[in-house]
Amino acid sequence: RIGSSVEFDWCSVSCVKTLRGMGHEAIVINCNPETVSTDFDESDRLYFEELSQETVLDIAELEQPSGVVVSVGGQTPNNLAMGLHNNGVKILGTSVEAIDKCENRFKFSKLCDSLRIDQPEWSEFTTVEEAFFFTKRAGYPVLVRPSYVLSGAAMRVVSSNEDLEQFLRTAAVVSREYPVVISKYISGAKEVELDAVGQNGNLVNYAIAEHVENAGVHSGDASLLLPAQKLFVETHRRVKAIGEKICRALRISGPFNVQFMCKDNEVMVIECNLRASRSLPFISKTYNVNFIEIATRVMLGVPQRPACIQPMDMERIAAKVPVFSFSRLKNSDPRLGVEMQSTGEVACFGVNQYEAFLKAMIAAGFKLPTKNILISIGPSQQKLEFVQYAQMLADMGYTLYATKNTAETLKAQGVDSCTTVYKPFVRREPNVITMLKTGKLDLVINVPDSMD
Repeated sequence: RIGSSVEFDWCSVSCVKTLRGMGHEAIVINCNPETVSTDFDESDRLYFEELSQETVLDIAELEQPSGVVVSVGGQTPNNLAMGLHNNGVKILGTSVEAIDKCENRFKFSKLCDSLRIDQPEWSEFTTVEEAFFFTKRAGYPVLVRPSYVLSGAAMRVVSSNEDLEQFLRTAAVVSREYPVVISKYISGAKEVELDAVGQNGNLVNYAIAEHVENAGVHSGDASLLLPAQKLFVETHRRVKAIGEKICRALRISGPFNVQFMCKDNEVMVIECNLRASRSLPFISKTYNVNFIEIATRVMLGVPQRPACIQPMDMERIAAKVPVFSFSRLKNSDPRLGVEMQSTGEVACFGVNQYEAFLKAMIAAGFKLPTKNILISIGPSQQKLEFVQYAQMLADMGYTLYATKNTAETLKAQGVDSCTTVYKPFVRREPNVITMLKTGKLDLVINVPDSMD
């Protein structure tokens, strides 16, 4: 898929370099021509082939490798682990049974229950009726999660019976082979990621990154801050403790990633991937510790000591932001959700989180406003929360425009320098559409009423 290759390219090349540095021959199978790992001199041999079970088995029969690494190339090779294992191919690192326990949503949810790890209320279903029974008990919104999916494909946050029925009938996610898990979606929760390397169930190294956006945006589309800036010490401690529990229970030997929802000091697990995540290159470069090199040595059975990482001593904060291609694709939907949409990413350092984030946004193509800003905020609570920032923008000399209800709230709270404009469906001027078409707006700050 477009955009979901570059970070795994870094992981696979780092793995190959470590293998060759240790005196092993390294063979790469890759179907993406625009990556470094397809350069002729990166590996001992390159097979430019599709990543399917049939192709990999044919190559394994010809090459007779002593082992296969599936954990540094993203979701596609991870999906092949069980089939390759059943056909006699040795998978290096974490066991195939453990991979299946994480990829199969039902098995992973049961594992969390057995380990007494908090997670949103959940249930499995194989029929649409069972899904409706859960939503009647738990209420909306809910998150529907199939097993073994790439970049969040076929996942969806659903807010009504009609949306649920339409999604399940059109997305072909209901499967008897791999039950679909439906879970309560927690609104307004912060998302946190733990990236780590385990060896025989012991945590070797880890890093905790914080999403700028609330939970519900795919991690490939989210902006990350490293080290995490706004986590309670207790939250940090519990995230690490849960990572250690999962690592021990699955006897992980290699890279893994756990995603969490945190709200009011409650920490709940969303999912776990027993492979390198797309955040790992960013983390490795920020901390100047190559997590993939450590993981590769672990997968080969070489004992590893933890590398020294001291987030509290860092003089810089790093921010990673996504790059989107909506403007190049006519009629594309720019709304973000649990399915990945970005086609790239940018990372920058700053003396604090704000400088790092702003640098990264500008590097990703964001243009700073020079004069006119439109504000349109749906939820009443968020209107009130934004008042102080609207006043700051006014004090900085920007001309503020706002849609009717937002303008009324801002003026009632003392932000007088605000001009009311009408929404596109109201046929009156000044209208948002007219202002956009004539180029009068430099920036639009829009917070919708709902996820739709």
